[in-house]
Amino acid sequence: MTINYVTQGTCSRIINIEIEDGIIQDVQFVGGCNGNQKGISKLVKGMEVEDVIEKLEGTTCGMRDTSCPDQLAQALKECL
Repeated sequence: MTINYVTQGTCSRIINIEIEDGIIQDVQFVGGCNGNQKGISKLVKGMEVEDVIEKLEGTTCGMRDTSCPDQLAQALKECL
């Protein structure tokens, strides 16, 4: 399954996610802090969707009430 999630409240604009049998195969962020996005993508690859949601949901960025990791969690929640 491939998801193209439009983010809200972050520098990244879109998160492209590939999931197979409940396991994250690939994550690509469009926009935002390139190095951080690549790091997040590498860390979550191979993880179960539920585990990523648990770890990343609620992460904030500066004064914002969301972040790119939180938006990834929100996108994954929509998949469940």
